[in-house]
Amino acid sequence: MLKALRYFIWDISVKSGRYALLQMLLKDFPGLFGIEIRRRFYRRYFGSMGEDVVIHQDFHARNIHNLFVGNGVHLGESCFIQAAGKVSIGENTIIGPGVKIWSQNHQFKDPTIPIKEQGYTFKEVIIGDDVWIGANAFIMPGAVIGKGAVISAGSLLGGKPIPPYKIVAGNPARIIGKREITGSKSNSQNRSEIPKIASNI
Repeated sequence: MLKALRYFIWDISVKSGRYALLQMLLKDFPGLFGIEIRRRFYRRYFGSMGEDVVIHQDFHARNIHNLFVGNGVHLGESCFIQAAGKVSIGENTIIGPGVKIWSQNHQFKDPTIPIKEQGYTFKEVIIGDDVWIGANAFIMPGAVIGKGAVISAGSLLGGKPIPPYKIVAGNPARIIGKREITGSKSNSQNRSEIPKIASNI
């Protein structure tokens, strides 16, 4: 019991420990109140955060000081970002529920040494403006996703570049199509009619 108490005292004495404890307390507040309180909390810890960022319930991030998020980004419920190698997310990008974004990986070349003792590799992940990453996709270290691209739900995207406006799906993910302008008017509901903070992912 005394050992556990010493760990707790250590946790609250360092910034990373205080962040982890506060994250646990704030991550599941529902509704607009929860979105607003998480935005105010995470702004203190992100590398940078733009305006009108929406952070849904059960969001997790490690090495959060290496996470850079632009204006209007939506971070979906239960998504998890490991930003040890740096993760940058462009403006108005949607990260769906359950998405994993990883910029760190285990080294495992030497079979005579336990993997957990071989250290890590780090590769930056760059996600452009107006990207949509669907539910439960996994983005691996080194991925570079161009503006306007769509990563379909459940995709496993390795550390490779995706050109702007491409549509990607599969495991491993591959390009299956592209987005094209088909007319001057969109068939979707006008954005001005959708409350910014309450938009669904």
